[in-house]
Order: sequence, then structure tokens, then C-alpha cells
Amino acid sequence: MRKYFGTDGIRRIANTELTPELAYKVAKAGAYVLSKHLANEKPTILIGRDTRISGTLIESAMTAGFLSYGADVQLLGVMPTPAVAYLTKELKAASSVVISASHNSYEFNGIKFFSNLGMKIPDEIEEEIEQVMDSDKMSELYAADGKIGVSESREDLIEKYIQMLTENFGETIKKYNKSTFKVAIDVSNGATYKVAEEVFKRLGVNYEIINNNPDGININYKCGSTHLDSLKKFVIDNNITLGIAYDGDGDRCLALDEKGNLIDGDILIAVFSKYLKEKGKLKNNTLVATIMSNMGLSKFAEENNLTLKQTKVGDRYVLEEMLKGGYVIGGEQSGHIIMLDYNPTGDGILTSLMLIQILLEKNVSISKLCDIIKTYPQVLINAKVSSNRKNEFESNEKIKKRLKELEEEFYGNGRVIARPSGTEPSVRIMIEGEDVEYMEKKAKELAELIETELG
Repeated sequence: MRKYFGTDGIRRIANTELTPELAYKVAKAGAYVLSKHLANEKPTILIGRDTRISGTLIESAMTAGFLSYGADVQLLGVMPTPAVAYLTKELKAASSVVISASHNSYEFNGIKFFSNLGMKIPDEIEEEIEQVMDSDKMSELYAADGKIGVSESREDLIEKYIQMLTENFGETIKKYNKSTFKVAIDVSNGATYKVAEEVFKRLGVNYEIINNNPDGININYKCGSTHLDSLKKFVIDNNITLGIAYDGDGDRCLALDEKGNLIDGDILIAVFSKYLKEKGKLKNNTLVATIMSNMGLSKFAEENNLTLKQTKVGDRYVLEEMLKGGYVIGGEQSGHIIMLDYNPTGDGILTSLMLIQILLEKNVSISKLCDIIKTYPQVLINAKVSSNRKNEFESNEKIKKRLKELEEEFYGNGRVIARPSGTEPSVRIMIEGEDVEYMEKKAKELAELIETELG
């Protein structure tokens, strides 16, 4: 089991668990490992961050680690994760780092490495970084004299990302746009708070923006893709055509229809897949999702003669499957949507623009557009356990026995999935079926057992 990295980089409480010392070490070890694989003695590394109060603290520590090793650093400032990924590839940088805890509350922060291709680094590279961090090798990783790295502020580079988005979607959106089409954007007081508004302005979309005043501690607080109530109220009260919600670092997007109903990642994947197939752009007639995707997505694929590939949870595993099979669309129910023709990572703004383009081009309501997939009720519950014990549920005999009983009970009419969270001290439980009240009862019972056994 890995010591520092989870399914989405390193994520911990800032300044107590994710300390400046840890950030410094992971930067220095990361620069060494990535440089070794790239055969690059003087790498340039980009750093972007979200709006958390601890962002500049972690950024400063990581910058020091990179410079100490001999890497040069370009500081991008507050910037969405997908923008950092895009710029890494576009600028041919050796690597990049995003300092963010995504959808988590402000006291958390995290570190995500991206390769020179703009993709999250694979598990084996993260494991190698960990090995170096805990080895005597660290004392040898320093630059001297003229080989010490230098840093510079490059917040201006966001313009390249804006241009990519507007150039890809501008022509169609401007062609079909109309004044009655009105979008509400919830930027979760996070990394998209400036760039999303600029993109929508340039495209001429009639928009309203909410939760766009970050103060360092209000990121994701009762807003964004994980807390949709404020956006739902705004959509209904203001006669909005489409509601859009991003998460704190901007790699997720969820939507609300004109009635305030949720359009999740599974529905978005279905809509995009059908659209791409109609355009002759759905390679191999295949879409990719995780094992947590709704049964409705499987049935949608069957009914439309499409192939659905499913991976373990994590957008990196979705991307790996996409690259392996040459597929262009994939994602997670949470709103991580990857469209490889544009960007090699989940991109909230990109996802919303694709949805807007389809809506305008087809000239239908969002509720009608999304009425192509029947989703089954899902109950999601987190069993709170300590970080160092969350993997033990797989070997605990009482938990294994109860989980097997539930799997047999729901077989054929639903599913039961339990897995350790890669980002939080918890075991995630999902039960899918038809009777929500009964599913909630069973999920709570399983959560209580897990907390009792592993608490």
C-alpha cells in the first residue's frame, strides 16, 4: 500500500498532515524521478493552484524543492487543473503540479503531478517518488552554483487555454446562440472563478455567475458540483435554461436542467456519445466509465449499439482505458468527463461548452436532450474510518460476509459496491436498485458495521 499518494495524488489536511516539509520532499523527489524518465537534466515545471488559503504555502515549499534540485519553475497562479494539464503539453514542459484538494473543503489541500503529455502520472511513477522520498537518496538531490533553478510568474499563460476553448466552440455557439438561452454558472469559489467568466463573455453566451468571490476558506462551501442547492434555487427563481456547476479545481462539471433536475456525469457521457456518433466522431463506437456508473448507462449503450468499457474508480484509470483502446469519450458519474480530442484530463469548462454546443445546435431543452437514458436510484454512504485502516475492510471476515450477502440479495436487480476512498478517510458504499428506502437501510447497516470493525 502506498504511503503518500492516493487515487488522485496526495491529499491531506494542510499544514498539519500536508506540511511544507512534506511538500518540499515530494517536489525534490518528483523532479528527480520525472527528470530521470525524461532524460532531462534541467526540467521546467509548471505549478498551478486553486483558491485555498494554504495554496501559497504549499506552492512556496514545492517551488523551493524544485529549485533546490535544479529545476526551473513557472508559477501559473490560480488556475483550473485542466488548464495546467493543457499548458504542460502545449508548452512542452517536463512536468506540472496542481496544488488542490478538488471538491474537498478548504482545510484540505493536495498535490497532483502531470507528465509532459498533460496526463496524471501513472501509479508506478508515484510509487517511485515515494521510494525516493523515504530513501538516503534525498541527501544527494541538490543543485550547486549555476545549476540552481529559477522561478518566474506566468499567470499570463491562461490566455492560451482560453483561446483553445473559444477556438474549438466559438463558431458553433455563436452561430446558434440566442438571447433567450441563459446559463447560470456556479464556480464554487474555486479555480474557475475568473477564467470561466472570461470564456463565456468571449463566446457571447448570456450568463449569470454565482459563488465567484473566493476568500481562501469558502471554496466548495455549500456551492459547486458537490452542493447544488444554491444553484438549483437560482435556476428555478431566475428562469434559467441551464445550470452549470464546477468543483474547486475545475476538472468536474455537473448540470441542472431548467427544472433544477440533476444532469450527472453518466447522463453527460450518454449525451456526448450519441452526439459524437451522429457526427461520425465516436471512435470504435465505445464509451468508457467506471464500475460506479449507473446501470442506466449500460442499458443506454446496449440500446444504441455502443460498447461500454468499465474501469476501477479514478479518472486516471478511465484515461488509461481510453488510451489503450483509442477511445475519445469517458468519465465518471461525479462529472469528470474526458474528451481526448481536446484535453487529456477532466475539464469542467470544456464539458459545459460541449453541452451548450449540443443544446444550441439541436435547439431543444436540456430536459428533452437528456431524456435518452433511464437512471436507477443509487444510495451513496461514507463509512468514516481512519486513513490507515480503510483498506482493511477487504480482509475483515465480518464485513466480507455481510457484503457477500448483500451482493447476492441485489444480484439481477441492482448492485452493491464498497471501496476505500482514495481522497478521504472513509469507505464508500453504493447500493443501486429500485427501493430507495430499503437501499438506504441496508447501506446504513453496512456503514455501521464497517465503522464498528475499523473505527
